Order: sequence, then C-alpha cells, then structure tokens
Amino acid sequence: MDIAKVREDVWGREVIAGVSWDLLWLVVVAAFVVIIAHIVIMLVLKAKAKASDAGKRLERHTPFDRWFHWVTAASVFVLLVTGVFPIIGINFSWLTIHWIAGIVLTLAIVVHIVRACFWQDAMSMWIAPSDLSEPFDDAQKPGKYSLAQKTMHLVMSVLVLVVIATGIALFLQIDTPWWERSNAMTEATLGWMFLLHGLSTLALIGVTALHMYFAVRPEKLFYTRSMFKGWISEHELSANHDPARWKPSE
Repeated sequence: MDIAKVREDVWGREVIAGVSWDLLWLVVVAAFVVIIAHIVIMLVLKAKAKASDAGKRLERHTPFDRWFHWVTAASVFVLLVTGVFPIIGINFSWLTIHWIAGIVLTLAIVVHIVRACFWQDAMSMWIAPSDLSEPFDDAQKPGKYSLAQKTMHLVMSVLVLVVIATGIALFLQIDTPWWERSNAMTEATLGWMFLLHGLSTLALIGVTALHMYFAVRPEKLFYTRSMFKGWISEHELSANHDPARWKPSE
C-alpha cells in the first residue's frame, strides 16, 4: 500500500500529489483492533472504577480549560468531517466550513499555548523519566496527569501543530474574503504540504478514536465528568492520584 500519490507536473517530472487515502481504512482497522484488544485485556484483568464520587468535590478543570477542550474538540471534529467525508464519496460544499474550523482551532491553540506558558504549570504535562515506571508499579500514583494522559496530550499536540502549520500553507493557496488564490508555491512543495496534512489527519483520526474510547471506559468516566463539570471527588483523588504531587482546591 502506497503512502503517497504521485503525478507528473507541467514539466513532466514526477512529484508528490498528496497522501494515499487508501491508508484511511488501515487506520480505521488498526484503531478497531487496538480498542478490541484493550477491552479483552481489561476484561481479563477485571478492571473496575476506583472509588466513588462521594466526599468533597475538588476542582480538576477550570471553566476556561473546559471551554478550551470542547472548542478544540468541536473544531477538530468539523475539520475531520469536512476533510474526510468528500474523500469517501460524501460530497457537499465543505471548503469554507473547513478553513473556518481551521481558524478557530488555530486561535484556540495560540491562546492555550500563551496561557500554559504564563498562567499554568506547563511542566505538569511534561513526561519525566520517573513517569515511565508508572504502568508497572501499582504503588506509584501520578500527579494531576497520568503517563497515558501526558502521552495522549503530547501526540495530539504534535499532530495538531502539523495540521495547523500545513493547513495555513494550503490556506494561502485558495480564494478567501481577504485575498485571491496564490500560485506562489511550487507543485512539489504543494504536494509535500498535502502529504503532511493528510498523514497528520489520518493519525488524528486514529488517536481521536482511541481518545473517545478511553473517555467512555467505566474506570475513566470520572475524568470525562470532570471535563463537563470540572470536579472529581476526594475519594477519586486518593484512589487514582498522589495527593502529595497534586493538591487541587475545593
């Protein structure tokens, strides 16, 4: 299975035309296999939710952080739908919706980066060497974020930044209310932009599917609730986190 599509440019030279969308079905199958494998493993291990929602309510996510999450989630969802549906034969007028969602995502990420650098503890999402033993040591509990959550954040961050960077480059090549279409980019460069944009999109589909799966796992539902309501219980904190490493406010 090819990763990239190629074509001849106006000079008869072979150039990259973009990603091979045959990979989409490989990503879907791979995500499905990983999810089924994880379900089987959890059934064997008999994983259960740790603790109840009784006790004091402690803040995990501020209203601003929850709004950022859902604005980002909505914009990524719209981008994936408008970018992929036409590929699989569901045709509609998608381009304007696509770049508007891209602008929303870009602005949200810029605000998040600034806020994380100056008003939040950016290091709380950093994967430290000591975190790597967490999955193999039941006695080692994470701070605010587990190794799995930090890894998901890192992967999503890289993919979203690639999507944004290549999306901006492609955005400059189309007609918008602010400028007319430009042909300044060479066919070879344009092909590379389409390839990177497509590959990062395919990866986002797989990672998003896994993210949604883990969000509805019974033992993880309290995290999903916190993304809606902002809080976890005192019991959930002590069962799943190290209070010495993370001390949320009531």
